[in-house]
Amino acid sequence: MNLNYKILLLLAFCICNAESEDPSGQFCNTDTNIGSGSQISANIDRLLAELVSKTTSNGFIATSYGKNQDQVFGLGQCRGDVSRTDCSSCIQDAAKQIRQRCPNQADARIWYDHCFLRYNNRSFIGEIDTSFGIFYWNVENVTDPENFNKELGTLMDQIRAQAVETKNEGLGKGETKLTSFVTLYALVQCTRDLSQIDCAQCLAIAVGNFETYCKDRKGCRVLYSSCYVRYELYPFFFPLDSKSNNTMADTLMAIVYP
Repeated sequence: MNLNYKILLLLAFCICNAESEDPSGQFCNTDTNIGSGSQISANIDRLLAELVSKTTSNGFIATSYGKNQDQVFGLGQCRGDVSRTDCSSCIQDAAKQIRQRCPNQADARIWYDHCFLRYNNRSFIGEIDTSFGIFYWNVENVTDPENFNKELGTLMDQIRAQAVETKNEGLGKGETKLTSFVTLYALVQCTRDLSQIDCAQCLAIAVGNFETYCKDRKGCRVLYSSCYVRYELYPFFFPLDSKSNNTMADTLMAIVYP
């Protein structure tokens, strides 16, 4: 990792099987401040309206609005396993919250469990972006790290291979039994503007963070602007496994930014 990156650590408390209405994180680039009454701010609002309407129908949209120095580029994507109803609800919340949380920035991103939304006055579509990352990990360690890491590595290889297949549109997910009573669940997803090679590269970078932030941990999430990786010892993707429960878990969060 680049030693010039800054790291912010936070302690969070989560109900592990529930999808919170609060965002998992956001990034407001203060180097791109704009006036609230500017043309580019008005274009962002129009862009967000288009992202909301078109993301729901296809689960993804990458587009732009405006011309010349006031042009803004945007991307909206829902997690590939969620329903159209959940996608619509999530992307509407994201569009509302991103403007409230980043009201005066031309470059902003927001992550939810079910969707991701971003915009910028510089074109980013088709480019890998791992410059800003959010990491969550369970504070508890697994009891058999050698076997766990072996099975995790195998499962991650399998679902990363799924994600780069054209038919899967950047999504890979799966599960594997660790014992008679414990199952490991994992999901990866790239934004659909990436090529197969770039998707593979982004996921490799994301999984490469496991050793730094999530070594031997019972759960981990890596959120980048171009891809997402998660594993847990409880069901979190759809269709939900009947083993889902309401246990509480302490989770640490790290935000890494340039």
